Amino acid sequence: MLNLAAAAIFFLALHLLVSGTSFRGRIVGVTGERVYLVLFSLASIGGITWLCMAYNATDGLPNRLYWVAPEWLAHLAPVVMLVAFLFALIGLTTPNPTAVGAEALLDKPDTVKGMLRITRHPFLWSAILWAGLHLALNGDRASVIFFGTYLLLAALGTLSLDEKKKRTLGDRWTGFAAQTSNLPFAAIIAGRNRLAIGELGWWRILLGLTAFAGFFYGHLWLFSVSPVPGWAPY
Repeated sequence: MLNLAAAAIFFLALHLLVSGTSFRGRIVGVTGERVYLVLFSLASIGGITWLCMAYNATDGLPNRLYWVAPEWLAHLAPVVMLVAFLFALIGLTTPNPTAVGAEALLDKPDTVKGMLRITRHPFLWSAILWAGLHLALNGDRASVIFFGTYLLLAALGTLSLDEKKKRTLGDRWTGFAAQTSNLPFAAIIAGRNRLAIGELGWWRILLGLTAFAGFFYGHLWLFSVSPVPGWAPY
């Protein structure tokens, strides 16, 4: 369990204390932007690998149980994950100024459309939904550390990314942020934007549905856990 905790601390520190602070600028000043991005990507992959391997290694170890999820939550899980997949796939395929190297999109008048009307951080909110759901479903200590790490990182990541973009882009970011929201649908509810389903792109929606269907069917094979209690498709 100490190995899992160490992996979680490393992964959080890498993103919150390096990528999300002015320390990033100091590193970039020494290495250059491209070298930094390569090194950070490699460190991130290493951190995720370490975290996953450490979590899997907790099988059979003493593992305190803090809560047992109600059965209704397990039946609700596919609906939550469907939304998470749609947020992820539509978000990743929608041009977004929050992406690395995509700041030039802020200068285009029609940037805020589709998924960006709902949230400017669709992928991170997908991660929040995934991690939050799995944390609620698994109340053991190892799962709390594992899924809690991703939940904390994704939630704080939306705030950290907003702060970093505001600091580096100034008024260009302020105008974009005024039309969008971090919290999904907040800008629409506040009247600062509107919902336009047609702008999402039907191929993006189909891509999200297809990815969800694949993981839904393959969940038992991949993780030895059925996505629906009592259902064994094979």
